[in-house]
Amino acid sequence: MANPLRKLDLIDIAPKFTPVSAAEINARFDGVETTEMLRRLFDEPPYDDLALVSSFGAESAVLLHMVSQIDKSVPLIFINTQKIFGETLAYRDELAERLGFTDMRVYRPDPYLLAQKDATSLRWSYDPDGCCDLRKVEPLRRALAPFDAWISGRKGFQGKTRNALPRFEEDEGRLKINPLADWDKARLNAYFEEHKLPRHPLEAQGYPSIGCAPCTSQVQAGEDPRAGRWRGWDKTECGIHDPVF
Repeated sequence: MANPLRKLDLIDIAPKFTPVSAAEINARFDGVETTEMLRRLFDEPPYDDLALVSSFGAESAVLLHMVSQIDKSVPLIFINTQKIFGETLAYRDELAERLGFTDMRVYRPDPYLLAQKDATSLRWSYDPDGCCDLRKVEPLRRALAPFDAWISGRKGFQGKTRNALPRFEEDEGRLKINPLADWDKARLNAYFEEHKLPRHPLEAQGYPSIGCAPCTSQVQAGEDPRAGRWRGWDKTECGIHDPVF
């Protein structure tokens, strides 16, 4: 007798979102102010399940504050690569508590994979792409498994690889939402001031873009804001985000 469950192996489940559907959503919200766009997304969502992903980096407080004013119960995902600055972890706890998020979800690298692929904990020094895949990409993929859409804090001004960043894009069949895609540094600073938001403690020390401690260095005046990320390597993104030129 044939196994009726065998049919499931033959079902090709199409992704919920495609580049075309993401472009359609972009057009729908063209010209809509950022906070209004977010409210409409929460009130009449084009997705089933949504997560907010944050690195709690230098400018993360702006988006976190915006979302907290709409829904404090949205799942808030943080990837602890176990190479994070201590200042970032402290800032995460302070900010999440201050803004009142009720569903913080922290994901870490798989210890079995770490033992296999980074037993010395030094992979960042000779294979940063592999390290990011192990410590960021894989944990985020696990974290996002229940969701068909997620909010990212990327901004177009942050580097030449993000110049053409759209508000909505398709990512592995999910809808990735970039509410601050068209915000510049001056607008972010004004929002910080207006809402009296705390700054990341490393920003004042010359870290405008903050990732893992071994692969983040201070940025000098006139440099690209992300020049301190993977300095000396031909690498601009961790793998979570594709470059958008």
